[in-house]
Amino acid sequence: MPKTFYTERDIEDLKTRGVTSLVLSDDVVITDQARERAMKLGFELMREHDQPMAAPVRPYIASQPSPAASPPRPAAPSGAATELEKRVVQAVQARLGSSVDAKLLETIVKRVLNTVGRG
Repeated sequence: MPKTFYTERDIEDLKTRGVTSLVLSDDVVITDQARERAMKLGFELMREHDQPMAAPVRPYIASQPSPAASPPRPAAPSGAATELEKRVVQAVQARLGSSVDAKLLETIVKRVLNTVGRG
């Protein structure tokens, strides 16, 4: 039986036609870009048996050590880190608007700055 392939463009076309979910089976293949686009557009990706799909397994990512597993870096002076955090948070909020949870954004910015040694 032939397989059906979905690309990012196919997902956008489906959304334009009002489709909000896609049932995947062994005969349906969705590209990584199409999967990411579908998630951004709020698609519900389901397996044949009506089970929501989990995130794809990406062993190349899992094989990398987590930044949280690294020893903590010395913190920068709190005033400088706080000012940098504020600037980054404001820039992201200006770009994305109110679609981002402010508390979550602050937590992410702190983690990223700590990981790169600026927090």
